[in-house]
Amino acid sequence: MATEPILAALDVSAVQGRRAASASALLDYWELTKPEINFLIAITTAAGFWIGSPAPPPHFPWMSFLHTLLGTVFVASGAATLNELIEFRYDALMRRTARRPLTSGRIIPSHALWFGVS
Repeated sequence: MATEPILAALDVSAVQGRRAASASALLDYWELTKPEINFLIAITTAAGFWIGSPAPPPHFPWMSFLHTLLGTVFVASGAATLNELIEFRYDALMRRTARRPLTSGRIIPSHALWFGVS
């Protein structure tokens, strides 16, 4: 009976380790999309859509706005991922970019290719 709590503690630590690893992988893919640049692209897209909308504010086309914004962010994220894939050999030479997920080996180039294309 004395060993049961120890086994339970070991099982919990194994599950937490897997969660931490999967969260780390998600953060690596998030970093691959260059979210800071995508945020600026999204703001510019929103401002352009708002200014270019012919409808007055009460009849603003919210669904078109949302689709435009999401589509732009998805395309920009894919382009940023493919850009990192193309330039990862050069990124490894620079101190500023050497810690990126693809350059440091945390993401395999073939996975980055499929992530960027999809």
